[in-house]
Formats: sequence, structure tokens, C-alpha cells
Amino acid sequence: MITGANSGIGYVTARELARMGADVVMVCRSKGRGEAARNEIIRETGSGSVELMIADLSSQKEVRRLAADFKGTHDRLHVLVNNAALWPTKRTLTVDGLELQFGLNHLAYFLLTNLLLDVLKASAPARVVNTSSGIHKRARIDFDDLQAERGYRHMRAYGQSKLANVLFTYELAHRLAGTGVTVNSFTPGMTETNLGRYMSRGAQFIFRLLAKKTEKGAATAIYLASSPEVDGVTGKYFANCKPAKSSKLSYDEDTAKRLWDMSERLAGLTS
Repeated sequence: MITGANSGIGYVTARELARMGADVVMVCRSKGRGEAARNEIIRETGSGSVELMIADLSSQKEVRRLAADFKGTHDRLHVLVNNAALWPTKRTLTVDGLELQFGLNHLAYFLLTNLLLDVLKASAPARVVNTSSGIHKRARIDFDDLQAERGYRHMRAYGQSKLANVLFTYELAHRLAGTGVTVNSFTPGMTETNLGRYMSRGAQFIFRLLAKKTEKGAATAIYLASSPEVDGVTGKYFANCKPAKSSKLSYDEDTAKRLWDMSERLAGLTS
């Protein structure tokens, strides 16, 4: 399963895994764009095992429906690639009243993965791959203002959500030790994706000059999802298909546990 699979890194990851012969489930927000992407992948790869599921992952109700629908028709999940993300320049709230970048870029990863843990464990060996960003190295988790109510800066909110991805990866890997389910995150580097549409025209021009092609940005996601070289490797951060150092703060176990506890509450996973 690959979220955010109709374009960018998600699309290339879905396409290349389908080319390898995997049964691929594409999760997309737009039915029209999702169907077009699915048809293109089938055309390019000749695969007959590319499925489309529609969900707006910024909505917790939609995340829960997606997980339930998937488990209603599938009893195995060997790879989950959490990739869907947005980068709005203006503060926007989800239907659950959460700041959009925190709600989609982090909390959707957290909720969907937790809802699918039973099927992932039943499918072991299985892998969870979380798309983060090198921007996380300049970020911190503002527990006193997670929803950016005191002043919104889109880069700061994006960095916080991407740091949350790494903290979530490390904490989940610790909790899943011995289950046969591995969890890793990665940075694609500066890559041509739809996130660039939120930039100013001048910034978009510079971005296009400097950004790597989507195929190169997706290479680490594909590697983590499929390579036998990472069998059993868990709780790591990767760049260019190699383990890399994440930020100092990302290794803080107390911060990871605090974020986990708060995410459980916000996602309604506490009893």
C-alpha cells in the first residue's frame, strides 16, 4: 500500500513495485487523478495487480474507513509506504480541527499504521516506510502549540511534521521489536513533486533548477520497500539508499514517547 500514489514519489514507487510484480494498492484522494495514475501504471508495467482505494487522509474518519475497507478484502500487507503530504502556505484546518500539515503529514501516518498493525504483523516479515525530509533537521516539536495557533509559518509547520515522521519511526520500531515488522524513514532530498506548487513563482523556478528527478527521489522508498539488503533492518533513517544520521532531537526517546502519547489522544486511539 502506497499513500499519495497518484503523483510524485508515491506514483513512481507504486509503478516500480508493480513492475517488480508486487500486488499494489494505490491510495489517492482524488478518484479522477487516482484512476488516471492507475491506468498509466498498468499501461507502463503490464501489471494486472494494481488496485485503487480513495481516501482523504486528512480526515480521521476517512483513514479509519480506508483501514476497515482494506482489511475487509485483504488478509495480508507486506509493505506500507506512508507518503501522502501537503505543504500549504496558509494555516488550514482539517475536518477534525487540526492544523493540516500536522494532521496529514504526521497524524495520518500514525493512525493508518496503527490501524493496520494487526495485518502487518500477520504478514511478517513486513515493512513500514515513512517519507520524511531533510528539513526535519531544522525543526523541533512545539508541544505547547502543535496546531500553530500562535502564528503560522509553513516551513516551520512542515519541518515539525517531518521531524514527527522520524520520531514516530524510531518509537514504532522500538515497540515492534521481535514482531518481524520493520519500520524505517527516509529523505528523498529536493525532488520534483507537487509540493512545489505551494511556492512563489520565483521559488518554483529555482526549485525546478535544483530539484532531482522524481525517479531519483523515489529510489530510496523503492529500496526500503523491496530490497533484500534491508531485511530485518529497522529504526533507521535513510538518504540515497544508505543509513544516515537524522537530527539530534530525533533520537530523544522522551520526545518520541511524548509525541506518541499525544498522537494517540489526538487520533482517538486511547481507551
